[in-house]
Amino acid sequence: MTPQATIHVRSSESGDAISVIEVRSDASFDGPPLHHHDFDEAFYVLDGELTFRLGDEVFTRRAGETAFAPRGSRHTLANLSGAPARYLLICTPGGFERMFARIVAERAGEEPDEDALRPYPETTMVGPTLFEKLGGR
Repeated sequence: MTPQATIHVRSSESGDAISVIEVRSDASFDGPPLHHHDFDEAFYVLDGELTFRLGDEVFTRRAGETAFAPRGSRHTLANLSGAPARYLLICTPGGFERMFARIVAERAGEEPDEDALRPYPETTMVGPTLFEKLGGR
């Protein structure tokens, strides 16, 4: 299932410096394939736990903990815990929130707003999801 998202800070509100998105995932959220892009991401876990892959390292973060993926790093995440999770995704510079805004509008059966239709940073997929990497949980 695709996660649910609430955008708290749009890049257009910060001079394109930052975006902040609250993401909720169910217990079976596999996350995106291993990827990289030209912006930094910080993941602050609010509830539950998430498993991350950063380069070759796989690790878990729980409520109150943070994971950081610097721009250009190969990374992904998934919810392998068996329980829902919620986290803040902070992107610098901003712009990636537009992808989430498009998903939210699509789910609501609405057209995305003008800001959401602006381009968002390109993401390059380079490997498997965590479920695939760990043998299909």
